[in-house]
Amino acid sequence: MNKVTLKVVQGSLLAQEFSYQERTTCVIGRSVDCNIVLPDDQAHSTISRYHCLLDINPPDICIRDFGSLNGTFVNNVKIGQRTIDEDITRAQQMIYPEYDLKDGDEIKLGDTVFQVTMAATENQAKQSQDTKELSQINLQADPLDKVNQLLGQADQGKKELIAIRGYRIKKQLGKGNMGAVYLATKSDSSKDVQAENEQMVALKVLLPKVESNTRARQQFIRETKNTKLLNHKNIVSVHDIGCYENTYFFTTDYCEVGSVAQLIKKKGGKLPLFMALKILLQVLDGLQYAHTVKIPSIVLADGKKTSGVGLVHRDLKPGNLLLTQIDDMLRVKIADFGLAKAFDTAGLSGRTATGVSAGTPYYMPRQQVINFKLAKPEVDVWAAAATFYKMVTGKHPRRYTKAADPWLTTLKNAAIPIRKREPSIPAALAEIIDTALVDQPEIGFKTAIELKETILRVI
Repeated sequence: MNKVTLKVVQGSLLAQEFSYQERTTCVIGRSVDCNIVLPDDQAHSTISRYHCLLDINPPDICIRDFGSLNGTFVNNVKIGQRTIDEDITRAQQMIYPEYDLKDGDEIKLGDTVFQVTMAATENQAKQSQDTKELSQINLQADPLDKVNQLLGQADQGKKELIAIRGYRIKKQLGKGNMGAVYLATKSDSSKDVQAENEQMVALKVLLPKVESNTRARQQFIRETKNTKLLNHKNIVSVHDIGCYENTYFFTTDYCEVGSVAQLIKKKGGKLPLFMALKILLQVLDGLQYAHTVKIPSIVLADGKKTSGVGLVHRDLKPGNLLLTQIDDMLRVKIADFGLAKAFDTAGLSGRTATGVSAGTPYYMPRQQVINFKLAKPEVDVWAAAATFYKMVTGKHPRRYTKAADPWLTTLKNAAIPIRKREPSIPAALAEIIDTALVDQPEIGFKTAIELKETILRVI
């Protein structure tokens, strides 16, 4: 089992250990809400409240200093330190580099020294150099080339690809760091082959950043099975999930109107209030269902079982809200429920949570940055309110700048009241949205149904 351990080898926390067996983030500092809280004493007087961030995807780990005055020491070398004459506000607007950590490295913060230990699976430890080189060739492949290869092999009868046999790619719908999504059609052979008989699906292809193995494949398939069980009009249905030759794929509902992000752009940067409200209320319906539905328990990487109740999305944003036309009405469907988490948990995405390629936490409450692994349903509720804010103001709730470290911004800055961005929002509704975007010390609304019912009372 992959694991990363931080053991305190010096300081007042001597002999304490912090172990991580699945994808998460870890903030270290003197604030009481950090994952690892350092003593608030003279020996740590140079340590910031939020001092540094660890991005952990066992067995990989990297560290990033938030521009502290004293810096962070890795093997007695300072990283991320701002100069003594550099204004703290300017320092917090710098995005300091990340450093990959290795087994045996030491991190020094004040009087506390952590030693890093990495444990990889037996399969990974035995992976040959030839296999690694082959992996690199595979990981750099173009998603379209890979999907066409898959479809060709499916037509030849590969049993692992039977779910996508007969499909043909029509066009690319989107492309990201880990893969791409395509519109695919399949003619119904029992009828005349005509356009109206074609089944349309979205076919998503994911190319791992690391070489997958049997454990990773099994973990991904096991965790995505629950996603297939979600059956709600406001959630994109997942039809088939599979893996072949280090390529992961799944087919879902095709939503022909596009995403809310595309709609915002089409409408000039923001949406009319009535339209944004309709979208928000549908999103809250989908979230309430997903957060409370009974699902089979699964065994996680650390051997523990899930509760068997509900799924948390953890990446809700306008780009993951898709639209389809039903009887002249727009219906919203939440996409990628649990699939990104399953890819991460299986260790297939590589280290990307704080990297440039993964974007920024515009739609994350601070609780999710502090403890990514233990995200609760309320983080989705916060993200839904943040998405509404974006729809009606054209801006994100917090003030982000191109030069600012987005993760530190999320930890330290509160959301700007919505009427300061869009004065036309009715006061009663604005008060509800502002409350929903509170995330310190707690998130304002704990459940989707609570936020929905509160909104309905004022509109």
